[in-house]
Amino acid sequence: MSRKGQIPEPTSRFYIVKCPECDNDTQIVFGWSTIVVKCDVCEKPLLKPTGGKAEILGEIVSELD
Repeated sequence: MSRKGQIPEPTSRFYIVKCPECDNDTQIVFGWSTIVVKCDVCEKPLLKPTGGKAEILGEIVSELD
């Protein structure tokens, strides 16, 4: 029996998010973050926790594997 079928795929991901305020697109965030994540450049919130999957307030540029 293959081990791949026994190990579940993670539901959490890392994302590269673009700030809607200053267009900074190098911010990496965790999709299930428990803290508010702010833009490194302008301090605008990019992600806020919701008790489960976080609400991403910026634009998702890409998803990291």
